[in-house]
Amino acid sequence: MVETESAEPADASDPPDLEFYGGRAASAVPLAVFVAWAIFQSGVLGVGDTQGLVVGMLVGLIAGLFLVRGSWKDYADTIFDGMTQRVAATAVVAWLWAGMFANVLRAGQFVNGLVWAADVTGVAGDLFPALTFVLAALLATGIGTGYGTAITFTTVVFPAGLLLGANPTLLFAAILSGAVFGDNLAPVSDTTIVSAVTQDADIGGVVSSRLKYALVAAVFAFAAYVLAGLSMSGIEVTGAGTSLAEQANVAGLVHLVSMGVVIVTAIRGRHIVEAVSWGLLTAVVANLALGLSSLADIVVFVAPAETSLASEFAWLPIVRIAGPDESVAVGGALYDGAVGFFPLIVLTLLIVAAAEIMIRGGGFEAILDFLIGSVATTVRRAELTMVLGTALVNGMITINTAAEIAIAPYIARLGGRFNLNGYRRANILDANTSALGYIFPWGGGLLAGYGAMTSLTESVPWFTEAMVVNPVTVWPYVFHGWFLVAVFVFAAWTGYGREYVHDRQSAEVERV
Repeated sequence: MVETESAEPADASDPPDLEFYGGRAASAVPLAVFVAWAIFQSGVLGVGDTQGLVVGMLVGLIAGLFLVRGSWKDYADTIFDGMTQRVAATAVVAWLWAGMFANVLRAGQFVNGLVWAADVTGVAGDLFPALTFVLAALLATGIGTGYGTAITFTTVVFPAGLLLGANPTLLFAAILSGAVFGDNLAPVSDTTIVSAVTQDADIGGVVSSRLKYALVAAVFAFAAYVLAGLSMSGIEVTGAGTSLAEQANVAGLVHLVSMGVVIVTAIRGRHIVEAVSWGLLTAVVANLALGLSSLADIVVFVAPAETSLASEFAWLPIVRIAGPDESVAVGGALYDGAVGFFPLIVLTLLIVAAAEIMIRGGGFEAILDFLIGSVATTVRRAELTMVLGTALVNGMITINTAAEIAIAPYIARLGGRFNLNGYRRANILDANTSALGYIFPWGGGLLAGYGAMTSLTESVPWFTEAMVVNPVTVWPYVFHGWFLVAVFVFAAWTGYGREYVHDRQSAEVERV
């Protein structure tokens, strides 16, 4: 769970904590530079490199520094304050644990088990994206983390889909769509909790009230993946061990139990770290007991031959003396699963820091005050402003929970002006931030899956750089995300599902 640090937006007459040459709009420069960098790098040049985005965010923060009026120290302190927010730490922890869990499943031949199941049941590559969307949605709803789902499915399901002939771009988008579904609907999701708490609504009521939106979008998304799968061909996968006969291994399906442990533990209310840790332990035990992987596949220390102490411990299964052309290192599924996300972790911390600069510099307040005061003059316009406002904020703050926290007070203020029910406000807030965080090429959810995909080039022998999907090509096919946004635009325009305070109040509101 994340902490919601701000309950009410600052009064428009209050001076911002940071002042910039050019006024409050200049506080958006760091994020604007980053977005422009990301579009040029990924969209124009086609370079999907997370480390390059880190440099872009650093350049943006430096550019903002030269626009500060007064002491630069306050600006620098704001960077540190943003990077130490719990919302950033929550995403980091989720990525680390999910990365380790996914890589242990891959080492335990879960991919091979999925290939076997698809081959036996006759699920071909053209239908595999639609099936993947459903399964990813179920996992994300159970464990409450779309980021963790994106990492896990990209690591273990994506390779299986390529072997079966699925289109890689469509398959990756289907994984992201499933992550959107769970992030939006899961009772234990951070986005669900934040949207409910900030709009004075109970979590149970929020989840039940948003089913009618999520399921409509999911039905359209599933149909879209079926149709797109039939028309979009896969790629040729070559190399040693790429035939279905060589890859299929029914024993790998034992890790359905490992995933079940995570889901059940999370549904019972345990913290996601605890839930994934139990699943991780179950997966390691299954790997070793069934001979699906060795202990060295889980973690291994490759030590230098000239170190006498290392040779004394060479009898341990997790210690190996480096060969003549071998590098000294730590390796294995646990190491690869965690280290692979270090660039994304740094990027996330910097993005949240830039968002904090824009908040304290008054940039968000200026934009949202304009929308509230000049655009949202009727209930229909108010709801459309809420939908488009969350989209705008999420385009800049690509970590969806952080975006929710930033805009939640304004949603509460605007909805309260027209007496909109807390459920309705929470649903508009959550749906759009959940969806768009997996659509934008620089979005946190998309980059989490992309980071897992790039690591496959080192962990899967036949997986090449050419098979890595460029983030900029994915956004049109994240169907559930787009349909979810479209459902709420339709709902705002027509009044579908609209409720006022006098129609129904949440349990928490009634107790006040």
